[in-house]
Amino acid sequence: MTIELRGATKRVAQITHIKPTSLVLETGHFNVLLGETGAGKTSLIKMMAGLDPIAEGQILMDGQDVTKLSTQKRNISLVHQFFVNYPHMTVYDNIASPLRVAGMAKSEIQGRVEEAADILQLRPMLKRRPQELSGGQQQRTALARAIAKESRAVFLDEPLANLDYKLREELREQLPELFAGRGAVVVYATSEPEEALLLGGYTALMQDGHVRQFGRTAEIYRRPETLSAAEVFSDPPINSAGVEVRGGEARLGTGVSWRLEGAASGLADGAYTVAVRPHHVVPTGGQGVALEGEVLVTELSGSESSAHFQMGADAWVSLAHGVHPYEVGEMHRFWMDPAACFYFGPDGRLVA
Repeated sequence: MTIELRGATKRVAQITHIKPTSLVLETGHFNVLLGETGAGKTSLIKMMAGLDPIAEGQILMDGQDVTKLSTQKRNISLVHQFFVNYPHMTVYDNIASPLRVAGMAKSEIQGRVEEAADILQLRPMLKRRPQELSGGQQQRTALARAIAKESRAVFLDEPLANLDYKLREELREQLPELFAGRGAVVVYATSEPEEALLLGGYTALMQDGHVRQFGRTAEIYRRPETLSAAEVFSDPPINSAGVEVRGGEARLGTGVSWRLEGAASGLADGAYTVAVRPHHVVPTGGQGVALEGEVLVTELSGSESSAHFQMGADAWVSLAHGVHPYEVGEMHRFWMDPAACFYFGPDGRLVA
């Protein structure tokens, strides 16, 4: 099973929401749509699901043009970030609802519902109604409905966004196993780069209604083709600044310089943009390139500390394990790993 988009475009009142997009999404792995809120992830899912019309282009499922087919005829399942269950129905009836609409035999419905309920640990709740369930149980019910339907395509639009941290982590680990071997194309939208990495598979990086890059998730993370792609695939935001390369040495506007190594050592003299992820800029260790800036904001999240600091005209971010005693307004030294730097040309494309 495949979903293919050929120049698919979406417009609303002459405003282009999705720029011409060509993609081939396949079974056997997760297909992740990664981008910030407003990047176009939900719009793209609605186009593929048949909920929104496309202005130009085609959408094919297994080679069949479904561009003008209704959602019902595409045989898809859609799970939102909100718990979309019928409040007047039991968990059993919620899971069974699309099967009954399809006219399936009662015995087959029971078998599919019970199988999906067992996979998602819902069997003890089958007689309950949604209001008697926790948020995690309600989202499990929505996922069970998608599994029981055995759709050709399953669209998961930030399905874990409204769950607490523990439930989110638990379900995130289970999701690849839930849909493994079912023959459906699974498309998962998220705004969290870490979630994309955990799910693996293939990822489409989205920004301003445009797919910036598509490929194996780990490969895109290790080698973004453009600065825009690197920006999408970094949380906190990737650090970037203009550098001048002369004689195999890179120099920031603040006067900080370092020798270029590896693939970067062959860069021709000229102006470039250097980019480095925050976890390669750390406050301890004393190794790498020394940077110094005024601390603007500090945050402590679990076992990690982040510091936003101003260095010359550029704002930088450091993300490090442990608790670090930053003081807002102080000058603080950080260490950047030059081997982890990306270099982009004036056109924004990766050169090293």
